[in-house]
Amino acid sequence: MIPPVDLTEQFKLIQAEVNTAVAEVLASGQYINGPIVKTFTEAFGRSVGTDHCVVCNSGTDALYLALRALNIGPGDEVITSPFTFIATAEVISAVGATPVFVDIDLDTFNIDITQIAAAITPRSRAIIPVHLFGRPVDMGPLLDIASRHQLAVIEDCAQATGATWQGKPVGSLGHVGCFSFFPTKNLGGCGDGGAITTNDPNLADTMTMLREHGSRVRYHHAAIGINSRLDSVQAAILDIKLRYLDQWNQQRAAVAQRYATLLSDVEGIVLPQAPTFGQSVWNQYTLRIAGATAEGQERNQIQQRMREAGVICMVYYPIPLHLQEVYQSLGYKPGDFPQAEAAAHQVLSLPMFPELDAARQEVIANTLKQVLAEVGLKAAQYC
Repeated sequence: MIPPVDLTEQFKLIQAEVNTAVAEVLASGQYINGPIVKTFTEAFGRSVGTDHCVVCNSGTDALYLALRALNIGPGDEVITSPFTFIATAEVISAVGATPVFVDIDLDTFNIDITQIAAAITPRSRAIIPVHLFGRPVDMGPLLDIASRHQLAVIEDCAQATGATWQGKPVGSLGHVGCFSFFPTKNLGGCGDGGAITTNDPNLADTMTMLREHGSRVRYHHAAIGINSRLDSVQAAILDIKLRYLDQWNQQRAAVAQRYATLLSDVEGIVLPQAPTFGQSVWNQYTLRIAGATAEGQERNQIQQRMREAGVICMVYYPIPLHLQEVYQSLGYKPGDFPQAEAAAHQVLSLPMFPELDAARQEVIANTLKQVLAEVGLKAAQYC
């Protein structure tokens, strides 16, 4: 069975380093806010290229803390994509603001920048562009729109650690960058974790305060905060993994290129393309079954048959956010964001991890070709 991601192979390569680092943390007795947390925080900030970095408990908390620090709350609107993980919109709601969705570009899966201006209202306060599947958003025109309308830009970099736009790392382009260290991310821990990057010292100070129960001085609380610290064990593991991140991202790019070569002549699928303005880090290799119906039945059938043949593929995300039960009160309906809805019914993510070798990729590609032939979608159906 070929899994969608295999974290054990990566661990074997760095097991000795990790074991030593974790043992040192355990022996130190400094499990929260220990010196290794400071070391990793500074190293990660340098890798992103920002003046300040605040580590926290998860990518979700990173987004939440950024919104809180920007004083975004009830009555405010935040523009984002409906084709992303729930956390992106969930945090907007958590601070009392309203998510406003804008359709995606079906070729990139990222927010359609040409549609952002039409979604801006007097209540708009921020834009959260999501660098989905490791591909950076084209930040130039987005930043121009934000600047003209005095909107904050909070980059959701959860799936894109190490990606660049015009040579600049994501997370250094907007007012705030938010990262996730969930185990399956490009830089993943052995548990939850997150980070926030910014060049604004006041935002960094506020996010640090909010992360510590709203406290700058112990037992003195300036605001209602949360408990969102990155523990020392995770920091020690991430500090080691950060040294390998560029290498692993290069390996992901090689995996993506092999897929492109192996599948270039296959009818009926649309392969993901690398951006011309930056570098993707290929957190996922997500293609589209372009002939899939509105219900996604063909795509689901292909996914099931791939599993039966020993290849596990994933579907991110089968229900766009504007059609989720939790957001029915916003008044969106099917058809409002046709590109996001098409993606939800067509996407299929092939196994992707740095250690995926050419032999297994050939098995995956051949299996996909066979399954497509068995399902019997005709080329005439494909858009």
